[in-house]
Amino acid sequence: MATFNKFHAFVEHLAEKVHDLGTDQLVVALCAAANAPAATNTVLANLTQISYTNLSSRNITTTSSAQTSGIYKLVLADLVLTAGGGSVGPFRYVVIYNDTPTSPADPLIGWYDYGSEITLADGETLTIDFDAADGVLQIA
Repeated sequence: MATFNKFHAFVEHLAEKVHDLGTDQLVVALCAAANAPAATNTVLANLTQISYTNLSSRNITTTSSAQTSGIYKLVLADLVLTAGGGSVGPFRYVVIYNDTPTSPADPLIGWYDYGSEITLADGETLTIDFDAADGVLQIA
């Protein structure tokens, strides 16, 4: 998987108590190559997403959210996206956002760039492999 890129506003949102990464519902959004996320985007409404018709749940399960020796690590369970009833895509970017806060609504956390567009045919899956050892992000 590509390298994690954080949105600039994520840092401010952490400092201003927008996120509770241990309990809030994180979700994946998908964007096509023509609609690349920018580091300066702040909320989901800033992005143009693909249609999610025929796609399984995009909700992410948090495995752990904890600090050890002053280093916080967020570990997420791998997410399997499945096309059912038709194709899904094309998309290139996998964005993580927080679906719980209401002010601001749906703040962005970060994204991955797959390097080229992906289309899932009916019945195909894509596993988003979040790093179980290092976590999706660390804060020191």
